[in-house]
Amino acid sequence: MLLTAALAWLHGQSGGSGSNANSAVSSGTKQQDQNIPDAPSTVQPAKPLPTPPPSTEPPASAQPSQSGTPQQEPTPSTPPQQDANSQGAPKAPPINIRTVPQGGATDETNVEGGEPYKLPPVIVNQVLVPVSVTDEDGRLVSGLTFKDFSILENGQKQKLNFFTSDPFALSAAVLIDLGMKDVDLQKVSHTFPALEGAFSEFDELSVYTYSNTVGQQTRWGAVGPALSARLEELSNVRGQNNGPPVVSGPIAAGGPVINGIPVDPANQRPMTATQPARVLNDAILRAATDLAKRDKRRRKVIFVISDGREYRSQASYREVLHVLLTNNIMVYAIWVGAPSVPGYSTLARLHLPRFGFTDILPKYVNATTGGESLLGNTRSAIEDAYTQAMGNARNQYTLGYVTHAPPTSAYRSWEVVVNRPSCRSSIRPCVNVEAPDGYYPAPPRQSQSAD
Repeated sequence: MLLTAALAWLHGQSGGSGSNANSAVSSGTKQQDQNIPDAPSTVQPAKPLPTPPPSTEPPASAQPSQSGTPQQEPTPSTPPQQDANSQGAPKAPPINIRTVPQGGATDETNVEGGEPYKLPPVIVNQVLVPVSVTDEDGRLVSGLTFKDFSILENGQKQKLNFFTSDPFALSAAVLIDLGMKDVDLQKVSHTFPALEGAFSEFDELSVYTYSNTVGQQTRWGAVGPALSARLEELSNVRGQNNGPPVVSGPIAAGGPVINGIPVDPANQRPMTATQPARVLNDAILRAATDLAKRDKRRRKVIFVISDGREYRSQASYREVLHVLLTNNIMVYAIWVGAPSVPGYSTLARLHLPRFGFTDILPKYVNATTGGESLLGNTRSAIEDAYTQAMGNARNQYTLGYVTHAPPTSAYRSWEVVVNRPSCRSSIRPCVNVEAPDGYYPAPPRQSQSAD
């Protein structure tokens, strides 16, 4: 009994002291918690820090420290150094950033009174020459390398810096002569599906028609339903009358006659056949001007489907040829009708008054491609001409060099030579080289200053 009472008394003493200690610790903790702000919450916005009450004591700098040594204030102009190993936010880059070509920075000592930076003039001297090489049977020769070619500009040999035999995508303008005889125009209209099939999905083309005026029938784009629909409409267009011209009768130029005597004696105009205009030069000039604006990475060609007659154009042959050779545009001709007759080329050299010229189209072809016009007297021959013309325009060797001639607008001639050591024939060449005769340098572009 005495032992039990003693243990109970000891337990009461220890419990009371522990309770008092716990209450003291709890009250101290609550008092500290009131002075410590809450941690930021991800749900609710952070509460503002409590504002300390104004102090009536003098500043710390005026009170001596307990150790008797005055406290040293930190210098406000000296920012605290950041530890190299700290993971703070990276320093923001400067806002005013300017990029100039290497070596072209403006001198900082003379910025206010100096002139703004100007881009240096760019002089483009790169020249590209398309070349077709065929054998004696007219088939394209493949497998040649840059070592097999030599090119001369104005008689001086040039060093090649570019060579490729890869085919180029085409930008093609197709010119259809609506002034041909109706029988010839109907042959052409039946070959429109073959014309569409000769182009690839990577080519772009536009169709033009001409007779006494020039008109663009389709926009630039790939072969598609819009082109097919427009060609279908053009197939209904009729050509010129196939019969002889009317020089007598009520609808003749001289008016009606009775027993060979004009009804109106004052009307004594000669009865001559009138010839409608055939503006071939104007049509090629219109197509060449539009092609000059197309992408320079494409090969630019003009396909002319005509009998080759030129009459009453505003533009001259020399003017049009200058535009073609300046913009590296090639002209391919598919002759339909009379030009496909043997011996017509000899008769075409004869110029008859009021009948125009018939030998200009071959001149365009020879000057821009170095080749010859393709003949199509039947529907199948016209379709074969499409395939051959597209193949010649697309599959060519392209030679490039940097010209060192002075920057003038004078005409420069080309001569392309193919070295064939295996050729043993001394009478005729083993290969035929077709290339433009020369070119006109494009005018230099003026440099523009940067604002």
